[in-house]
Order: sequence, then C-alpha cells, then structure tokens
Amino acid sequence: MSAGVFNLATNTVTYAQNIYDKMYPASTTKIMTAYLAIKYGNLDEYVTISENVLNLDPDSSVCNLKPGDIISLRDLVYGLLIKSGNDAAVAIAEHISGSEEAFAALMNEEVAAMGASCTHFMNAHGLPDET
Repeated sequence: MSAGVFNLATNTVTYAQNIYDKMYPASTTKIMTAYLAIKYGNLDEYVTISENVLNLDPDSSVCNLKPGDIISLRDLVYGLLIKSGNDAAVAIAEHISGSEEAFAALMNEEVAAMGASCTHFMNAHGLPDET
C-alpha cells in the first residue's frame, strides 16, 4: 500500500508511505475511466456490448454484461463505480476510443496533462497487465 498527503499551499509533503514504489493502479484506474466517460461521452448514449467483455478473468469483478446487451453509458459508469465492473470498463473504453488500447493511450495523455508524470495505464479496469 502507498499513500500521500500533500499541502499544495506550501508545496510540502505532510505524510508519505511508499509514494515512489511502483504499484498497480487497481480501482484508481476505474476513477480515470469514469472521468473520461463523462468528459468525452454522452451519458445518455447507448452502447452495444462486444465479445471483448468475455476476455476478462472469470474471478474478476463484473456486472455480468453479455455480448449484444445494449446499455446506456450512464449505467455503464454506475456499474463501473458501484459494482467495480471490469466488463463495464471494457465497454466504456471501446465506446469512447474504439478499443481498450486506444483508450489506455487517451488515459495516459490525460494524466500526463494533469502532471502525473509517473502514472501509466495499460487498460481501462486496472487489472494487472503482464506486458
């Protein structure tokens, strides 16, 4: 685990635990996915779920989306954040950017613009990526 508390007024670190260690972003990734869904998507649009939702580890947290399901982007964001649905993350990524790979590139552009110079996303859900 890592954590940090920063005083932006004085540019000081008031608490730090493992802040420079490489960590999997896990569910923090889902927050970025939701942010980009809201920023670049229309929450009232409907998304058709692709076969790619079946490519997740069967033990991962999902909303049980099935290929061919049609669901609003708003409900996908709810499933992403409330249920921690990795399948919702895949559907959002494909809807916003056409593929998870393209969405991860967008995520990395966005965090770089925010100043998070040591953050790198490989997918929309935060599960470990061994590549």
